[in-house]
Amino acid sequence: MLAQELPSAGTVLEVASGTGEHAVYFARRFPRLTWQPSDPDPDALGSIAAWAAEAGLGNLNAPVRIDARADEWPVAAADALLCINMVHISPWSATGGLIAGANRVLVPGAPLILYGPYREDGVPTAPSNEAFDLSLKARNPEWGLRLAEDVDALAQAHGFARSARYAMPANNLTLVYRRR
Repeated sequence: MLAQELPSAGTVLEVASGTGEHAVYFARRFPRLTWQPSDPDPDALGSIAAWAAEAGLGNLNAPVRIDARADEWPVAAADALLCINMVHISPWSATGGLIAGANRVLVPGAPLILYGPYREDGVPTAPSNEAFDLSLKARNPEWGLRLAEDVDALAQAHGFARSARYAMPANNLTLVYRRR
């Protein structure tokens, strides 16, 4: 799916890279793309740096600190933005900040790719996702599965339109938005 959606060359900004394992995997998988991992957590940044050092890939940049809600990011431009498993494990304001930030750094036509579990109007939610949603809300009432249509509306308010929806394993979705 990423091979269809990512540009053939350029920079991919990964927001909320976590441990850094995805960044290493994707940098290997897409050698013509420069991968820019980021995270707001200092421990995650250390883990990303360790994974990157071990991998020794020339197309994997050092991680940078990005809080999705910040008005300014240390990355001025990217050819794609990927965010895996953040939207449901953060406050809604982080999703708003992520999409506003994507609007600042992405050129028209560039993809904003979001992966994770979502709810959809008129589509039954898997029991495992219902249980996961309850566990997230028990940890933090600002967390939880988001309605894809709410993400669509937020994206539209920032100049994006959904261009693709992919059903993924374990009842997850990939939603792709492009700047108009």
